[in-house]
Amino acid sequence: MRTTYPFIAIEGNIGAGKTTLCHQLSAHSGCSLVLEQFTDNPFLPPFYEQPDRYAFPVELFFMTERHKQLLEHFSHPDLFRTFTVADYFFVKTLLFAKNNLSEEEFRLFQRLFSVLNATFPKPDLLLYLHRPVEVLLAQIKKRGRTIERNISPSYLLEIQESYFDYLKTETETPVVILDLGSMDFQQDFRVFNAIVDIISAPHPIGIQTIKP
Repeated sequence: MRTTYPFIAIEGNIGAGKTTLCHQLSAHSGCSLVLEQFTDNPFLPPFYEQPDRYAFPVELFFMTERHKQLLEHFSHPDLFRTFTVADYFFVKTLLFAKNNLSEEEFRLFQRLFSVLNATFPKPDLLLYLHRPVEVLLAQIKKRGRTIERNISPSYLLEIQESYFDYLKTETETPVVILDLGSMDFQQDFRVFNAIVDIISAPHPIGIQTIKP
């Protein structure tokens, strides 16, 4: 697999298949991976039970851990791998925080984010995996994570709208929205190969939607 993009970030709503696709791309191409360790966040289980109380610490922990992970990766690049694929992009931190924090908390959070965001490169290509909320719920149920059992359709819809609002404003990076519906790129190699072709092709800066 060849690509003109040294750093590709794969994004999407909860349950879209981001990490699964990253692992498949790594097995296919030998790319370097940056994978979010969300299970390490000690505030996540209580956040799903009491979001108002635990929103700020859960978002602060995510932001500092993502920053640390990306900074370490790009400070010590793997010279034997041609490109990097991550299952998140750092701006995700701000999008979730805006949804979950109070107005006062978000203003403080935004200041911290602005400082940290300047310390490593932005993705050269942003790939967003879009699925309908009912498909996301089915996939969340299928993987059976206890902490995700109370995620509501309205919460997933809010996250989706936050992503789309941001992606429409992106003017420095090519953004490809993959309209996947219920496609299973893990089992259907025709879909996976189509995604590989999309990643391998050049794309203009700005947003476009592609159905594999």
